[in-house]
Amino acid sequence: MDSKTIRAKHKEYMLPAVANYYQEPVVLHEGKGARIKDLDGNTYLDFFGGILTVSVGHANERVNNAIIQQVQRLSHVSTLYPTVPMVELAEKLIKLAPGNLKKVFFTASGTEADETAVNLAQVATGNLEVIALRHGYSGRSMLAQSLTAHSNYRSVPTQVAGIKHAMSPYCYRCPLKLEPSSCGVQCARDIEELIRTTTTGRIAGMLAEPIQGVGGFIVPPKEYLEIAAEIVRRYGGLMIIDEVQTGFGRTGKMWGAQMSGVEPDIMTMAKGIANGLPLAATLATPFVADAFKASTISTFGGNPVSCAAASAVLDEIEEHRLVENAARRGEELRVGLERIQKKYPKTIGDVRGMGLMQAIELVVDETIKDRTPNPKATLRLFEETKKRNLLIGKGGLYGNTVRIAPPLNVTASEVEESLKILDESFAAMGAN
Repeated sequence: MDSKTIRAKHKEYMLPAVANYYQEPVVLHEGKGARIKDLDGNTYLDFFGGILTVSVGHANERVNNAIIQQVQRLSHVSTLYPTVPMVELAEKLIKLAPGNLKKVFFTASGTEADETAVNLAQVATGNLEVIALRHGYSGRSMLAQSLTAHSNYRSVPTQVAGIKHAMSPYCYRCPLKLEPSSCGVQCARDIEELIRTTTTGRIAGMLAEPIQGVGGFIVPPKEYLEIAAEIVRRYGGLMIIDEVQTGFGRTGKMWGAQMSGVEPDIMTMAKGIANGLPLAATLATPFVADAFKASTISTFGGNPVSCAAASAVLDEIEEHRLVENAARRGEELRVGLERIQKKYPKTIGDVRGMGLMQAIELVVDETIKDRTPNPKATLRLFEETKKRNLLIGKGGLYGNTVRIAPPLNVTASEVEESLKILDESFAAMGAN
C-alpha cells in the first residue's frame, strides 16, 4: 500500500481523536539512527523520536540483536515468574538510580508507572491527597488524567478526587507575574499554602517532572524541587519524580532530578528505557516498597523481550558515553537555537531546555512583550520543516511550543543540519 491508502484507512478505522502531525500525515516505514523513511521513499531527520522514546536511534543493532535473541529464547511470561532479563534490568536500574531507591516494579507504560507511584505513596504514608503540577502530563487513565493539568487531555469532567494542582514553574509565563532573578521561587513556596488551604493538611506526596515534557519542556529554577521537597515532606508526603521523558541521559545527565540534588522517594521512568518497546518502571525506597502488602501483578510488565531491549539500551548508553554526548550536542543545539532566535526576535519568544530536550516557544511579537501564543506559526513551521525533511515535535498548553529531541547518539553534523533547516523554515514562513 502507498501513503495515500494508509492515510485513508487510518481515517476510516482509527478513533478520530487519534490525531496526526501535518496537513498530510507522514506514513513512516523504516529508519536507521536519526534517519527515518516514509512509505513513498522520502527520508527525514528525526528530531522527535517517537516522543523522546527512540533514545539510541532507530534500528539500533545492539538493541535489535538483544530483541531477536530473546524472542528466540522466550517471548513472554508475566511477573508471576522471575526471569533473567527482568532481574538483570532491575539490578542495572538500581545501580544507576539516585539516593536509596532499591526496589523495582515493571509495567508497560508511563501511565501505569505513575499510577503505581501514587498508589505506593498513599499506602506508605496512609494519606490520600496528592499534589501535581499545572501544565503537567501523566497519561491517559482516569487517575493519570486527574494528575494531568491540560484541559486538552481530559476526556470527562469528573476526575479522581484528592488531586491538587500547584502552580507550574513556568518562568516565561510566570503565574505570579514575577521575574526569575528576584522571585524567590514563590511558585514552589506556594505549595505550603496549597496544602494548608485545599487539603486535610497531610498528603501522600507530590508528583513532579524535572522538566515538564508535554507542557512544552518547561524547565524550573534549579532550587524549585529542593524547596518543594522540603515542604512536601514536612506535611507527611513523599517526593515522586517522574523521569518518563527526562530519564536515561536525555537532559545531559542520567536523571533529570540530578539538576536539583533532590533524592526521590519514588521515581518513574518509561519512553527511552527500551528504545521504543513498551516498558516502564517504578522505583522506590525499601520503606515505601515494604509498606505495600496487597497482591499485585503486571501481565506485560517486565516482559522478557522489553527487558532485554532495555538492558541493551543501558549498555549502549554506557559504552558510547551517550549521556556526555547528549550534553555536548545539547549545548550545540541550544547555541544554534539562540542564534536563530536573534534572527527572528518577534516570532521566537523563548528558547529553553536541557541537553537534547530543547524547545522554542512561538509568540505574536516578543519585541513588544506581547507573549500571545502563536499556534498558527507553529503549524506553519511544521509544514516548512517537513518540506525540508526534518521531523520535530509540538507541545505546550497553547500548542505554540516546538519540541526538539533527537536520539542520544545524534552527531554534531546532524545537529547542524537540523539548525540549518529550522533557520530556512523560519525564513520561508516570513518570520521576523
